[in-house]
Amino acid sequence: MTLSRRGLLAAGGAMGALATTAAGPGAAVAAGHGAGRARVRTGFDRLAADGYRLLAGEKVGIVTNPTGITPDVRHIVDVMHPDDRVNLTAVFGPEHGFRGTAQAGGSEGRYDDPATGLPVYDTYLKSGRPLADIFTASGVDTVVFDIQDAGARFYTYIWTLYDCMEAAALAGKRFVVLDRPNPVTGRAALGPVLDPAFASFVGRREISQAHGMTVAELALLFNAEFLADRPVDLEVVRMSGWRRSDFFDATGLPWVPPSPNMPTPETAVVYSGTCLFEGTNLSEGRGTTRPFELLGAEGVDHRWAAAANALDLPGVAFREAYFAPTFSKFQGKTVGGVQVHVQDREAFDPVRTGIALLVTARRTWSGFAWRADNAIDRLSGNTRVRTMIDAGADTDEVVGAWAADLAAFRKVRKEHLLYR
Repeated sequence: MTLSRRGLLAAGGAMGALATTAAGPGAAVAAGHGAGRARVRTGFDRLAADGYRLLAGEKVGIVTNPTGITPDVRHIVDVMHPDDRVNLTAVFGPEHGFRGTAQAGGSEGRYDDPATGLPVYDTYLKSGRPLADIFTASGVDTVVFDIQDAGARFYTYIWTLYDCMEAAALAGKRFVVLDRPNPVTGRAALGPVLDPAFASFVGRREISQAHGMTVAELALLFNAEFLADRPVDLEVVRMSGWRRSDFFDATGLPWVPPSPNMPTPETAVVYSGTCLFEGTNLSEGRGTTRPFELLGAEGVDHRWAAAANALDLPGVAFREAYFAPTFSKFQGKTVGGVQVHVQDREAFDPVRTGIALLVTARRTWSGFAWRADNAIDRLSGNTRVRTMIDAGADTDEVVGAWAADLAAFRKVRKEHLLYR
């Protein structure tokens, strides 16, 4: 069942047979356009179905959060801990924490998990030697990663993956990635590619804004392209039943919010574009029931929705909307803006849409401003988005500016894709 960076694709047939057998009674049927298909089997499903042979005889630590669940919504730590076939000895929590109690920009710190008694170590904002020292102190032989991603460069879990891979290499630990679906498909890479001058925890390395990859594919890319001088001993366990065209509702898997402001798979569909509004003085909808779908500020009116609709962007329409965030920007104040309504997910381009909304917001609201710390440059990965919009560029001009970089990244990305 093991899939290594050397034997990845050759094992596909045997893995498929194993997964089919493992589905068993009660396997869910996917919703929507995936109806009639057996549900996707995650990397953990396949690891467990094989009796954890990949981890036999080793002390295991796992990097995970509330999204690390089985199809019957049990947490994988709670499943593995009492199982004699695997020696789970530590848990490593990312941003928001292992059990998910912290808001954006927070973590749970070091503690012993009340449910299992396992030590939980905090990885948030730790990297390099300090993180390697945590792995060493934990006493584990193998570090496992199993977290649901959202498909965007600035979603921090993929950089937790990167940092943990680098630290595991420094600590001499093996690293295993259990794959899960990209909830917004794996069809294409979109948007600007990070300029290394703007590297941060919302973008460590040179990938596109919407990467169109799974976490296992990203791990392979990271190891080969960015950690080549000191690669980690990497193995990945891929999924079965997932196709690159699948949105999350086609997988038959239960959705757990990967973070407090990613409540639904529909949030993830828009997130890689509208999260750019975190770099402005407008609300990105935090503190509402539709974060990243609702955008606005005091003084914004119907003109913004009208200007955005006039662009006739594919697959999306914009509704004049008013809302009062319960926290974050404009807490307790009624603001005006738009709600993003995706009408055709196949045609919708989230990054182009995000740029179009920035362009039209600046043109229709005199109060528009970038955050003083130029966070937009870290989110977009360059200065061009900000400076071109300030200079009056339209959507097509801004999008065209990253075409060459994106084409180059797509060639690199293609070498590390696992699924058709």
